[in-house]
Amino acid sequence: MRVAAIDCGTNSIRLLIADIEGSSFREVVRDMEIVRLGQGVDQTGQFHPDAIARTLSAVDKFAAEIAKRGVEKIRFCATSATRDATNRHLFVDGVRERLGIEPEVISGDEEAALSFAGAIQDLDPSNGPFLVIDIGGGSTEFVFGTSSVEAARSVNIGCVRMSERHFANDPATAAQVELARTDIQATIAQAAAEVPITQAKTLVAVAGTATTVAAAALNLSEYDRYAIHLARISATQVHEASAMFLTSNREQRLALGYMHPGRVDVIAAGALVLSEIMKATGATEFVASESDILDGMARSLVKG
Repeated sequence: MRVAAIDCGTNSIRLLIADIEGSSFREVVRDMEIVRLGQGVDQTGQFHPDAIARTLSAVDKFAAEIAKRGVEKIRFCATSATRDATNRHLFVDGVRERLGIEPEVISGDEEAALSFAGAIQDLDPSNGPFLVIDIGGGSTEFVFGTSSVEAARSVNIGCVRMSERHFANDPATAAQVELARTDIQATIAQAAAEVPITQAKTLVAVAGTATTVAAAALNLSEYDRYAIHLARISATQVHEASAMFLTSNREQRLALGYMHPGRVDVIAAGALVLSEIMKATGATEFVASESDILDGMARSLVKG
């Protein structure tokens, strides 16, 4: 069956079209647009009209691709920013008009379960239990389990939210970084109260912050998802990448061959979140996974 999954987060909107038959999974199209849907939501509680326009423009592009590829089933999931926005109906109505389906504003728990399913699909269960970390724009999911989710918590630390809340300067001042670090540590502690974050055999990190940190650690000249997928990145490399992003300016970050232009302004905060998670879990390394919530969503269309 040919299916399409669209994941709309706080920073990016992504499309996966795949052919799935039984355990066979063949990727047809994978695309991403940085739309910053969550622009200002942490402060105002509402979507900015420009953010809605950018995002619906990307949906138009994805809708054309879906129509061209003969997709049989579509699932559209929106996450942190859409949960928080009081005027979400403007966005939801726009998606419905373009795709002819009802977009789902999924809970943190559902997001966690889908991320977990996608993240572990290429991993050996004997390396479990796994702690899957999904650092998004507005929230971060902590998900623990081996073959299925045993504990999960979604908390409000993400690369866009932390950047907007703390980093008024570029690069951020030492005082701004310390305030962000304190905020992040307190929020990780909320997750740790419900999820056994120090008990996993393997820490797996998904989504753009983690894969960009992996690209930095691997010293890639350009972004290469095949080199990044299942790469093992040490805690030391994470801390070094975080320090590098925090002390470089926008132009220096933009000049990095693997850096997506839409991630330049938020990678420093995102990498700081990952660095603090490595410390809190005591993990010596993380496995970078390019399979994530999109893959979990695509599989759910065949199961459901």
